[in-house]
Amino acid sequence: MTDHKHFETSPEDRIPFGLKVTYGVGAFVNNILAAAIGGMVIVLNLGLGMNPALVGLLGALPRLTDAITDPLMGYISDNTRSRWGRRRPYIFVGAIIVGIVFALLWQLPPGKSEGWYFWYFLAGSLIFFLAYTVYATPWVALGYELTPDYHERTRLMGVQNFFGNIAYMISPYFLAIMYLPLFGDVVTGAGYLAILIAVVVIGLGVLPAIFLRERFKDVAAEEGEEDTGSGIGYVVMDFLRGFGKSLSFKPFLKLCIATFLVFNGFILIAAFQSYVIIYYVFGGDQAAGAVFVGHSGLVQAISALVVIGIVTWLATRIGKRRAFYVSTGISMVGYLLKWFCYTPDNPWMVLIPAPLMAFGLAGLFTLMPSMVADVVDADELNTHERREGMYGSIFWWVVKLGQSVAILGGGLLLVWTGFDVELGGEQTAEAIRMMRLCDALIPAIASAVAIWAISSYTITEEKAHEVRTQLEARRGAV
Repeated sequence: MTDHKHFETSPEDRIPFGLKVTYGVGAFVNNILAAAIGGMVIVLNLGLGMNPALVGLLGALPRLTDAITDPLMGYISDNTRSRWGRRRPYIFVGAIIVGIVFALLWQLPPGKSEGWYFWYFLAGSLIFFLAYTVYATPWVALGYELTPDYHERTRLMGVQNFFGNIAYMISPYFLAIMYLPLFGDVVTGAGYLAILIAVVVIGLGVLPAIFLRERFKDVAAEEGEEDTGSGIGYVVMDFLRGFGKSLSFKPFLKLCIATFLVFNGFILIAAFQSYVIIYYVFGGDQAAGAVFVGHSGLVQAISALVVIGIVTWLATRIGKRRAFYVSTGISMVGYLLKWFCYTPDNPWMVLIPAPLMAFGLAGLFTLMPSMVADVVDADELNTHERREGMYGSIFWWVVKLGQSVAILGGGLLLVWTGFDVELGGEQTAEAIRMMRLCDALIPAIASAVAIWAISSYTITEEKAHEVRTQLEARRGAV
């Protein structure tokens, strides 16, 4: 590592805390929708008796469209020219539409066939995810342009990550809410819960569009005047060209690789933690093991809120890349401690690794969005184009794609270890050993490779400052 050069944030680059919160509630809306659509779909099986395989298809098929709709919406947002800006119209309209569609999706009439429910929910889900993209992609892109300052971007992303994590602390209670006796049955409960969520989504989701301003919309408009092509053929080729340039930009590619490894290393073994606690620490006692699975998850979730503040502070002192080394390194210690702390001798020791593991994802999703914003500036310097929407959509598409692969891989990996649910607490010693090794080593190794990938990431604080200076000189900014 070279000596770190530090630049203070000027007053005009600071975002008032109230506006940071306004952007942060967009993260809450974004995550509450993601958690709700994933967590409530179980009602199709529990309340309507739909085949679990069909429920799984309903969870997977609509997300396949993200590979097309996310980058396409990013391109549309980047190239929109309106008096209200490139992002805000879509955020405002998208919040309203996605809320209404979500509420209607769960108004499931009784007495229909399994096939009717499947096609109704599939069609509704496709519309929902399209509306979700219309909201989420411009909201992500808006965050990249709220400030040009290297450190203020990290503070902004720390606030939004804090609010986003609150959504995941609330969502585990959705099933219990749907089962409340006052609703009569779980399907009716889902319908009322969906209406409540829709009201919250619409009420909070429009706030970023109303109160935030796009800093670079005029810059983008001036750059857009240089485009001379028209027609559908030109648009398609321009989209493909922008997609290719974004995905092949080396600093951005390194961020995607590191995110894929850290996030999906965790997701890949997410089920293993539960299985190791239940079948090793508690010898197959599912009831007792489940309690400690919950304890560990709660400690990790609460710790994540604290970690976000620590990582944000750390990044403003030593830079984002070094902060990534520290936060990811601490999480590696937590993963490896599972081998020693997950023990039948003292079940309460399973709580020790949880706060350390929280540094992994909490640090990742605080630092990476801030680093993507720096990448957008570097790309503008090279290409004379601002592509916040394209970069944001590709980044989160990589996350979602990797998550799907990791969930599938986790199931296959569990089978590979020799685990057999029919054996209950009588699992073979070899199966338990392999489960424990996978649980501890896979996320630690993936995180180590991610640190290696980021070690050659070139946009340091000093480099980001140089890029900004050159951009402002080229734009004629003071």
